[in-house]
Amino acid sequence: MIPEYLIRAVLASIMVSVLLGLLSPLINTKGLAFLTHALFHSLLFGAVLGMILGLLFENMGLVMAVALLVTIAVVLLIAHLEKLGFTPDSAVGIVASFVAGLTVLGFGVLYKVMASRPYFPLSESIVSYLTGEIFLITLNNLVVLVVGGTLLFFVMLFLYRDFLYLSFDPDGLESYGGNVRAYLMVLYVLVGAIGALIVQTVGLITLQVVAVLPGAIALIVSKDIRKVIGVSLFLTLGVQLSSVILAYFTDIPPSGLATIMLGIIYGVLLFRR
Repeated sequence: MIPEYLIRAVLASIMVSVLLGLLSPLINTKGLAFLTHALFHSLLFGAVLGMILGLLFENMGLVMAVALLVTIAVVLLIAHLEKLGFTPDSAVGIVASFVAGLTVLGFGVLYKVMASRPYFPLSESIVSYLTGEIFLITLNNLVVLVVGGTLLFFVMLFLYRDFLYLSFDPDGLESYGGNVRAYLMVLYVLVGAIGALIVQTVGLITLQVVAVLPGAIALIVSKDIRKVIGVSLFLTLGVQLSSVILAYFTDIPPSGLATIMLGIIYGVLLFRR
């Protein structure tokens, strides 16, 4: 009989694969790999802040909500700095440095709050956010992931063609009446929201890799955008499911296995070019 936690892990992996499989080509074609670096810092700061509030108000469900709000606020700030004339790299670097400092301060406050409480739940610990906890995902977590992921999926699908124009021909998009900055801001929010939604299953340490490499590999395999999207989706799904199955038999964190698989595939393709 298949364990219930394994079924939940597989279902979560499918949802994560669909979201990352569609998002990864956009990250690569628009050059948003560095943005995922800022996303790492904002998610970590949001998680720490959420844990502090969760302990104070005795509601650890605040962790994901606060991480989501902080991440969206950070990506909107980056988009605003770009609007003011900063280059994307400069905007990300400025915001990421401040968020990193706030994260360190947040850890200090978190330790003091933890010391005043009788226990700190393992499933909401900072370690689980760093490495991912897909085998510990609860039914409620899965429902949030599926419902939130489905909503983000349809938003991304509805605007996907516009996002591609934004990546390849922003001037053409503007000439047809499209608001480039508005689309860019929406794309940034999608990146942040998807990251916050899947971070508990993927892990902060490996989030940037699994968000960037599938699209990068797909762009090596083909230049046709439809094939790129198909390869990214198929590759992400295959790697995520394979890592969960291998982790079940080896007790190795699936996020680490997924990262290694993607790294090997990317490295082999680069050496064959």
